[in-house]
Amino acid sequence: MNLLEKTGATIYPQDSEFRDMAVERLEQLTMPHWALGDLMDLAVDLAGITRSMKPSFTKKAVVVMAADHGVTAEGVSKFPAQVTTQMVYNFIDGGAAINAIGTSVGAAVRVVDMGVNHRFAETGGANSIINKKIGFGTGNFARGPAMSIGNARKAVEAGIEVAEELAASYDILATGEMGIGNTTAGTAIAAVVTGKPIAEIIGRGTGIDDEQLAHKTAVIEEALARNRPDAKNGLDVLAKVGGYEIGGIAGLIIGAAARRVPVVIDGLISTAGALVAYLLEPFVRDYLIASHRSVEPGHQPMLDILGCERPLLDLRLRLGEGTGAVLALPLIDAAAAVLANVATFEEASVSRR
Repeated sequence: MNLLEKTGATIYPQDSEFRDMAVERLEQLTMPHWALGDLMDLAVDLAGITRSMKPSFTKKAVVVMAADHGVTAEGVSKFPAQVTTQMVYNFIDGGAAINAIGTSVGAAVRVVDMGVNHRFAETGGANSIINKKIGFGTGNFARGPAMSIGNARKAVEAGIEVAEELAASYDILATGEMGIGNTTAGTAIAAVVTGKPIAEIIGRGTGIDDEQLAHKTAVIEEALARNRPDAKNGLDVLAKVGGYEIGGIAGLIIGAAARRVPVVIDGLISTAGALVAYLLEPFVRDYLIASHRSVEPGHQPMLDILGCERPLLDLRLRLGEGTGAVLALPLIDAAAAVLANVATFEEASVSRR
């Protein structure tokens, strides 16, 4: 049994006993019934995930998976492919949006090289790049598969290894990504798994104009017709039209779920990784927290499949990097605090109606 199957076999649904205890307590808090709405639903999930009535997330990290995409050769992005490498250095130097927002909420930024078309030097320290490189970028999936099935498996298993390495140090993980061209891959995955027409779910990614949007649509349509990915086979979808960082995100989710660590997913690309993970092991859905609804049209249909119809935030975000996921972390802390710290009517000697 290989790492993917071995890890998947250890994933179980949330603990129903702790969920029931959380519901019982929340229904007795000193407030009108379920007055904090989605925050209380989240508290129930946190109890079920962690098997605790006092879940605590003092050690937080956002894991930014980075990789290049061969499909950028088709002109699907407003930015050149070398921006992937440049932005990875920006993450390491602390100058990106994810660094600023992560610092503001106490989340460490861990960057993983899954397949950037650049060889990074080993630097050491907390800010060093975690090297899980599968290759120097994927193939152009408009002309053939993005990667082999073997490399798709390696990408997912590399993500599992990252989860194993980080789960000992962090209580909660958020997903992030960097890869010029990856909204094309994410949209292709969304089209395959949701079955929706590409024209209905495609977005502008880095800000492409109408002509480029029509071209991007045509590129994805050609890729799906050429590669014919199997919508029920996560590795096949990843290999045909995915990316190394998307596989890494899928593996991170699987590895975290096996250790009962909640995973906060970001936007379109992270959710594409979550869909791949879900196809490989459906129980991972119990460990996902949807942070926000992206302006990318394909995002909501993907969330619907994952059972995450109501994400915590809707701020018209479309940056990626894990920014939306990190912005949601204070809400998760608040949900845990409500469960652990708000008094019941009996505890506070407050009269019920």
